[in-house]
Amino acid sequence: MRLIIPHELTDLNTYIDAERSNKYQAALIKRNMTGLVTLYARRLKPAKTPVRITYHWYCKNRRKDKSNIAFAKKFIEDGLIKAGVLKNDGWNDIEGFTDKFYIDKENPRVEVELETTVE
Repeated sequence: MRLIIPHELTDLNTYIDAERSNKYQAALIKRNMTGLVTLYARRLKPAKTPVRITYHWYCKNRRKDKSNIAFAKKFIEDGLIKAGVLKNDGWNDIEGFTDKFYIDKENPRVEVELETTVE
């Protein structure tokens, strides 16, 4: 199962800056990012769990470090739960994940592959 989010998501440094300046701003970022993912994930069917998730991060450039970018997986997992694709994001539902990074100046996005690990 594949989810394509045709946007870059908020990175960790931006989120930390928002938390330090105003706790409500960080909550707004989380709500907006989770809502965006939920919007795109609603077309997917519920996944049989546990799943293994591969995140394909297509970035405009190399200015942000990979761990800052991959922080957004929390927004993605919460959005998948809200959309009904996953029941939860705990150990019983997500077996593990892999991050892969690419540069695409013209089309930054996140592609999320969910692979069921149980037959």
